[in-house]
Amino acid sequence: MTHPTEGPSAGPSWRGRLHRRARSIRFRITATATLVVLAVLVLASIALVTAQRRVLTETLDEAVEQRVAELEDLVMAGTVPEALTGLGEDDTAAQVVSSTGAVVAASPNVTGAPPLADRPLSSGPGTVRTVHDMPHDPEAFRLLSRRVEGPEGPTVIHVAATLDDIDESVATLATSLTVAVPLVGALMAVLIWWLVGRTLRPVEAIRTEVAAIGGSGLHRRVPTPAGDDEIARLARTMNEMLERVEHAVLRQQRFVADASHELRSPLTRVRSELEVDLAHPERSDPAATHRSVLEEAVGLQRLVEDLLLLARDEAGAVGPTRTVEVDLDDVVDRIARRLRAGGRVALDCRRVNAVRVLGDAEQLARAVGNVADNAARHAASSVSFTLTEGDGVAVVTVTDDGPGIPPGFHERVFERFARLDDARSASAGGTGLGLAIARDIVVRHGGTITVDPAHHPGARIVITLPLPRRR
Repeated sequence: MTHPTEGPSAGPSWRGRLHRRARSIRFRITATATLVVLAVLVLASIALVTAQRRVLTETLDEAVEQRVAELEDLVMAGTVPEALTGLGEDDTAAQVVSSTGAVVAASPNVTGAPPLADRPLSSGPGTVRTVHDMPHDPEAFRLLSRRVEGPEGPTVIHVAATLDDIDESVATLATSLTVAVPLVGALMAVLIWWLVGRTLRPVEAIRTEVAAIGGSGLHRRVPTPAGDDEIARLARTMNEMLERVEHAVLRQQRFVADASHELRSPLTRVRSELEVDLAHPERSDPAATHRSVLEEAVGLQRLVEDLLLLARDEAGAVGPTRTVEVDLDDVVDRIARRLRAGGRVALDCRRVNAVRVLGDAEQLARAVGNVADNAARHAASSVSFTLTEGDGVAVVTVTDDGPGIPPGFHERVFERFARLDDARSASAGGTGLGLAIARDIVVRHGGTITVDPAHHPGARIVITLPLPRRR
């Protein structure tokens, strides 16, 4: 049996890694920065070479003009020698041409040669220009031809200087830059690659940690680098998000566990009663069993409705369905009549004033009704309502003369399935969801709900709702 070599299998993996690396932020930043630096260096090099050629050429032109001026002085004085000594090197040539076109003086390297250029048409300083194919040298020269009016008539002075030294100097600089610019670009690429990798290393650590966090590891947090830069703030934001997610999951788990417990208890009682009746039919009371099962079914229905409402609220599907002006005193009055019809507690509504708020009348009635039902369950004999307005808010208070709420539980009573003692049990008629639902409704209407810490004995719950703005 033949075994495949590692080459074919390693190839795609290597190419895949190279492709992923080429798409990475590190590679893109390095490539972009390197290309920008190389472009700047190339442009700077071109500018430098151009500037050096221009400066050296201007210097050479000044030397040519100076030599022409010296020969002009000799022509005007009539003392021009036949051999222009000091100008016989290969890099410089000079001639003095008479009005008849005869060369009367020349540097040794152009002795016997015809005029270096045509006669200028007019007198003047002349212009230095570049010429090729000089009689003594085919390379490029800078030539200045000037016509002067001397004692012997119009005379032309030609002075030429070679560009070889300038070309060699510029070529040396260009060669050096051709080598230096790629080296600098490569060093910049390595440096940028290292710096970007070092900068993004905490991001990779954050990504690795987040990828490893599962549903059972929400307690884990990403590493937070020192400092207050963007990556450190990102890490802190990620940890804050993980903390919120962890709290939400724990809250959801507690909610599911509490809901399961609340649903299991009435179902267990219903099953027990039915099993007892089936096991001992001779001693069963069908009517009593039906009434008991019906009461449990009503309680279960109320509990399921509350659970559905809370679930919809968690999903953001619950909100004020209508935003209209609501007579809050009418809402309080209806709730008071319902409690009074129950006959268990006495009601005091003497301090209920006419107040209107913006919101959903049905939801506000449920919120105030849940608070009132809670007060009626725990009251010894009476429940009182007040409704006033002031400082831009409507204030509803529901007070009972029961055992009260311990100071350490003033916030906990608004949590779901919160029961503070044996008196607050499902058998007493409560599910532990009424105040939680009331809080959600009040908060959605822009208000607050709190326990008055200064009231005792008994408990007083205070609801505030914003008043509508009057134009």
